Amino acid sequence: MLTKITIADYMSKHLVTLTEETSVFEAIKKLLDNKVTSAPVLDKQKHLVGMFSEKDGMKVVLECAYNQSMVGKVGEYMSTDVVAVEASASVVDLAEKFEGSSVRSYPVFEDNQLVGLVSRTDVLRALVSAK
Repeated sequence: MLTKITIADYMSKHLVTLTEETSVFEAIKKLLDNKVTSAPVLDKQKHLVGMFSEKDGMKVVLECAYNQSMVGKVGEYMSTDVVAVEASASVVDLAEKFEGSSVRSYPVFEDNQLVGLVSRTDVLRALVSAK
């Protein structure tokens, strides 16, 4: 039964997005205000160019501590080696992907368009609802 549930069924469609030019302070504030662990970074054509996550925010904390200032742009800290998933994929396949990775959320694509973000919590919600 769980194998029939797709990522599209549980992904977050309300995306908090950033640009490479967003200040890291503003990006961290957006993550906190929206209670998300990461946000897609989009270029001017709305193409995914990276992800900015809490983990990337830790780099900012360390740099701030060592340099006594919080300056910089998301483009300097974001992860560019982004793995995306397809909206039609099974949450079981996604659970396997999460189990083998430290990533907490993945951007979701459908027809080569960014349509959502899916997290570990979303997979757990799918499990509970399938009961």
